[in-house]
Amino acid sequence: MRDYVILTDSGTDLSPQMAKELDIKILDLLVIMEGDPTPKPNSEVDTKEFYKFLRTKKGATTSAINPETFADEMDKILSEGKDVLYLGFSSGLSNTYNAGRIAAEEMAHKYPDAKVYACDTLCASLGQGMLVYLAAKKRLAGATIDEVRDYVEATKLHLCHWFTVDDLMFLKRGGRVSATTAAVGTMLGIKPVMHVDNEGHLIKMGTARGRKASIDAIFEKTKATIVEKDTMFICHGDCIEDANYLAERAKNELGLKEVIIDYTGVVIGSHSGPGTLAIFYIGTER
Repeated sequence: MRDYVILTDSGTDLSPQMAKELDIKILDLLVIMEGDPTPKPNSEVDTKEFYKFLRTKKGATTSAINPETFADEMDKILSEGKDVLYLGFSSGLSNTYNAGRIAAEEMAHKYPDAKVYACDTLCASLGQGMLVYLAAKKRLAGATIDEVRDYVEATKLHLCHWFTVDDLMFLKRGGRVSATTAAVGTMLGIKPVMHVDNEGHLIKMGTARGRKASIDAIFEKTKATIVEKDTMFICHGDCIEDANYLAERAKNELGLKEVIIDYTGVVIGSHSGPGTLAIFYIGTER
């Protein structure tokens, strides 16, 4: 059996340490910070400093990975006699997956004896990260590239994403909410309860009055739909106390064995802002 590499992009929000431990290759999206026109690779931006920057009311934009970058990386892997499984950032939120798919098709023609697969995870942030994590665990346990690909396809629509944000103005900048909704919501302290749907789009599912109510609301969504209690991922936009609150409730009320907490990375954070809080788990449905 040929060895294979799990390739993903920085939409995953997986830490470099975890990627190294699980032998995952991550390609960077680019971030352009207000006041500096030079695009920076995701991994070269300090996350904590980035959130301090956003709190000054400055913004950032992001840029997808192009097909050439994907093709170059896949070519390196394939030329070593290994196959490639690319698990991409939701096509409902970024053009990155389509760039990876185009590169995979090109490389499949160049290396006809190899397996070069591209899967649209329809996930984002540590939702994508959790799916990649679970896939990598299967690879390390001896699963074939086909078995891991099939697992990802069978699991992705059960990987639930629930989250809230603290500052609606970042969603307004990205066109996720209207200017009126952002202004009224900010004035009244209304927070959105949001998730990623089966097409990989970010949608609002409700609202809550106040920060704590919004955090409790996403936990109630979790309680209603969770089916696997081995692992849960939580990410935060520089609000670790809120992430710890969610994690403790998950352990105490749901019996979660492992809760992995990390930052919402700078790519997602550019659009969701400081105070973003999200919970990811395997559930009955999204």
